[in-house]
Amino acid sequence: LREHRDLAFGPLFGLFDDSLPDGWGLLLMDRYLRSRQVALETVSPLDRLAFLGSRTMGALSYYPPADPEPMVVSSLDLHELAKEAHRVMQGSVEEVLPQLLQSGGSPGGARPKILVGLKGDELVTAPDPLPDGYQGWMIKFHAREDAVDDGRIEYAYSQMARAAGIQMPPTRLFCTRQGDAFFGVTRFDRTGSVRHHVHTFGNLIHANFRVPGGDYSQLLRVARILAKNQGDVEAAFRIMVFNIAAHNRDDHVKNFAFRLEADGEWQLAPAYDLTFSSGPGGEHTMTVGGEGRRPTLMHVKSVADEAGIEPKRSAEIVADVNDAVAKWPTFAVEAGLSPRRAKAIGQAFLVL
Repeated sequence: LREHRDLAFGPLFGLFDDSLPDGWGLLLMDRYLRSRQVALETVSPLDRLAFLGSRTMGALSYYPPADPEPMVVSSLDLHELAKEAHRVMQGSVEEVLPQLLQSGGSPGGARPKILVGLKGDELVTAPDPLPDGYQGWMIKFHAREDAVDDGRIEYAYSQMARAAGIQMPPTRLFCTRQGDAFFGVTRFDRTGSVRHHVHTFGNLIHANFRVPGGDYSQLLRVARILAKNQGDVEAAFRIMVFNIAAHNRDDHVKNFAFRLEADGEWQLAPAYDLTFSSGPGGEHTMTVGGEGRRPTLMHVKSVADEAGIEPKRSAEIVADVNDAVAKWPTFAVEAGLSPRRAKAIGQAFLVL
């Protein structure tokens, strides 16, 4: 047994902290607890894990559960759920809709999102395991302060990342008759009813994702140690190059993860949360060879050299990313972005 003493990181080992939501999911949980006259200062991390029970990301479940409501499979209205999510964030509701609580209470991240089951065009709440024939998806809503086309932007980025050779789960836009366009991505912590262990890079090294820090060289080093193959090191390097070229600076340590495969080996998880972002103070949240504001090809090469990536191979990866990013206008049109918005985003891109 090992005692958790890294209290500067938090009250739990990073492995278990990965089961807890932050931002949106934590807000939903707190709203529900307050509505039941529970004083939040009396709620421990173990209480929160019990509250989630089996409604967690990854493979870990917690027993005995303190599930607030039994999960009932029901059809979903994305437009109404998005409106309810906005009301929750504004603090203008006392009772959280059970559908929103059950579907949105476990994912991390600041933006409102829900976990659903999809079969054809039918969307339902996502019990675990899902009914036969349904696939697990995560759908993101935009917060009040977000642009209404954020979903289209993230979808365009997912297509551009895929063209750059980055492993991405299937993605799509969920459009409503009211004109909404919500970004959706398949869950990589589920294959049918099978749950996969997923461990974020930040929680693996006990780094607080809310504090800008860390360097991509650390991510590549952990990829080599944990995945034990150069392919995963190069995959992490490719995401780094993409984030630099495509101006995704919200690249904090929990936006990278590793997944335990069926053969018992860890691999770099598919990429996620790739979108246009200026980051804290306009800098990358993780530095590139020590540089956060203006990383150049020199900094990229230094990270590659430290990770043991051959110069020829690193140049190939950079070229792949540059070629994909150069096709941004095409991806933007396919996603339904306005020419003005697409141009404004493209002006921030960097050719390495």
